[in-house]
Amino acid sequence: MPDQQVDLAIVGLGAMGAAIAWQAAVRGLSVAGFDALEPPHTHGSTHGHSRIIREAYFEHPQYVPLVQRAYALWAELEASAETRLFEACGGLMIGRRGRTVVDGTLRAAFEHRLPVQTWAADDVRARVPVLAPDPDMVGVFEPRAGVLAPERAVGAMLDQARQAGAGLFVSERVRGWTSEPGHVDVRSASRHVRARRLVLAAGPWLASILGDLVLPLTVERVVQYWYPTAGDDRFTPARFPVFLLEAPDGRMLYGLPDQGRGLKLAEHHGGSPTTADAVDRQVSNAERATFHAFASRWVRDLPAGPADASVCLYTNMPDGDFLLDWHPSAPGVFLCSACSGHGFKFAPAIGEAVAAMVATGTSSHDLRPFRLGRLA
Repeated sequence: MPDQQVDLAIVGLGAMGAAIAWQAAVRGLSVAGFDALEPPHTHGSTHGHSRIIREAYFEHPQYVPLVQRAYALWAELEASAETRLFEACGGLMIGRRGRTVVDGTLRAAFEHRLPVQTWAADDVRARVPVLAPDPDMVGVFEPRAGVLAPERAVGAMLDQARQAGAGLFVSERVRGWTSEPGHVDVRSASRHVRARRLVLAAGPWLASILGDLVLPLTVERVVQYWYPTAGDDRFTPARFPVFLLEAPDGRMLYGLPDQGRGLKLAEHHGGSPTTADAVDRQVSNAERATFHAFASRWVRDLPAGPADASVCLYTNMPDGDFLLDWHPSAPGVFLCSACSGHGFKFAPAIGEAVAAMVATGTSSHDLRPFRLGRLA
């Protein structure tokens, strides 16, 4: 017999699992959540002190309504948790016309009537003097973009879930699950939970808990770097927007202002394939030097090299979109993962959508673009 019966079990309590636990619990669902570690932690995808949130979404206009809902829910979480999670500083998408970043940003802004400004390269250099775009590049500026605090956000969502009655079992690895008509059984070393629904939100560990289902998931090792700014106010949120620059060779550099830990810079994608358990978490001097050569081409007046670095994991689907769908052969099991390196900002809206799906079978958010069937 199970030790506990609940409406919803969740495996993985990073950004997505924490958001689902919070949103499901406040809907009145009984929740049991599991994580093999103790989130927020540095072993998955939800760490690094800061994350970008932006609205004019170059990846596809379909994301704009979802991120707009996320903005509202982040504000609600700030109010209920009495903590600051978001700082507005504006956002700047830089590249050449006819390429992914600029054209995609302008398309999303046009389709959703978002207030953006297009700056010539000279305007970018004048307004953000530490950035050095090529003369034929342009920047698309959106005033609403800014920075989220990922560790504090995950902690706040988990706290809100607990306050709403969720049982969260951290440092407790799930050993297996089975789907039966009408329920799903979840077992760890110390407990057996029977749930009406199960959400698998284990990020880079997802492939290892899917059973016989094989998905085209890949895990990518990416590195985040921090540069000391010695109090240079050109790198503060008041003067330095979040940015993403698409270089002529297709590589993408992004940056976030110094909020007290240094200027954060990283390459979006371009990392090596790995697994969550085998990843090399050490960042070599050679890696640092290679990244610095890339970053210093586009950001002026950097110190000789980064002072700190941290490994992050992207869990990717082949098309770069999310995975939000029912398991094709296990009734009652919902898959929530594969954010392809750009999902954190959406977490509360995804949590709301998934909580609605497991509770009622429908959601006010259109999740059709994220179903498995699109890959057929």
